[in-house]
Amino acid sequence: MAIQTDVLASVPLTTTGQFTNQTPTALGRTRVKAVYIVPSGSAGSVVFRDGGSGGAIVMTLNTVASATQPTYMLIPAQGALFVTNVHGTVTNVTSATIFYG
Repeated sequence: MAIQTDVLASVPLTTTGQFTNQTPTALGRTRVKAVYIVPSGSAGSVVFRDGGSGGAIVMTLNTVASATQPTYMLIPAQGALFVTNVHGTVTNVTSATIFYG
């Protein structure tokens, strides 16, 4: 059986930048296990990058045009690996929270 890790929640990201823990300190190497996005009234997206604003795109999640329909997505298998850190570029999104471990 594989070793399990604790799953923690980030501080909600409301503007483009690094995801942080509750301290708040930028996350280092981690696996994103799930994402919770609260959209604005317009369709939007969150682009997840490894290594800052110019880093490699790991995934892009689009939202619907509804301020009352949040998106919760589990990432399959053991999650998406971010080797350096987790950066989010938010467009028309009220907030994005990741669950990581």
